[in-house]
Amino acid sequence: MRKVKALHPGDTIGLIAPSSPAPLDDLEKAVAAITDLGFNVKVGASCYESYGYMAGPEEIRAQDIHAMFNDPKINGIFCVRGGDGAIRLPRLIDMGLISKNNKVFLGYSDITILHLMFNLHGQFCTFHGPMPSTDMIKDSFHGYEKDHLLKAICDDEPIGELKPYDGAPPLQTLVGGTAEGKIIGGNMSLICALMGTPWEIDTKDRILILEDIDEPLYKIDRMLTQLLLGGKLEAASGIVLGQFTNVTHKDPERTFTLDKIFEDVVAKAGKPTLINGYFGHGEKKVTLPLGARAVIDGANSSFTIVESGVVG
Repeated sequence: MRKVKALHPGDTIGLIAPSSPAPLDDLEKAVAAITDLGFNVKVGASCYESYGYMAGPEEIRAQDIHAMFNDPKINGIFCVRGGDGAIRLPRLIDMGLISKNNKVFLGYSDITILHLMFNLHGQFCTFHGPMPSTDMIKDSFHGYEKDHLLKAICDDEPIGELKPYDGAPPLQTLVGGTAEGKIIGGNMSLICALMGTPWEIDTKDRILILEDIDEPLYKIDRMLTQLLLGGKLEAASGIVLGQFTNVTHKDPERTFTLDKIFEDVVAKAGKPTLINGYFGHGEKKVTLPLGARAVIDGANSSFTIVESGVVG
């Protein structure tokens, strides 16, 4: 797994919309937020497109990805937001071009599709973290989120042990033990959507991170069980379950708690597992270097990033 070149003040960020479009006023705020970080911004064509719930047809979105990776003046690429539609892109992406021109690539949620492609087929680190129009324009971005983002994409020293933000629950151990491996994963719905395709996740000897939003408990149960039946949980060296937000109940009188589903399904894999990870769709989130090495320590309920995803 190759590290990518660290970003520095004055570098240029390519802003793209691989999934859903951002409202134009939010797009303007997003450009300002990236500028406030010390970077220049080039807005991609996809950011001005709209096609149903997607930011333009997949051909336009794929072309924008290619253009940003192929442009030597672009130092990093930020996805303006997640949403829907990245699942249409894998057949159109030129992984040869992407792999030869790897650079900082940032996003989460629906962007999980591209993370898996770039990690597994491009063999370079990408970054699971806050996006410009959905996170960076909020007042809550400053402090914890901003500091972790800049540490991950600008500093070639490892992030170290992850600590909770004010008001966040602490990491807890679901299954004890220690584990080390390269981080892989992201949004569980999208990971499951790629099962059975050429871009299916490979968790062998890796630390699997999972998060999701707006899913009823029975679907969370089903997706976790799919990963268990597919051998993805047992193949991992360890598992960290992040923020599962806006969880709903199909029948509030006949249901489980989220923790009970974790106990019934994930624990069966017998792998060192932590819950309450600080990544996903929660109020604040860390930036994780996917592809870099991390360590789970169940005895101390700690998750430590021991390798940077960038080089100076």
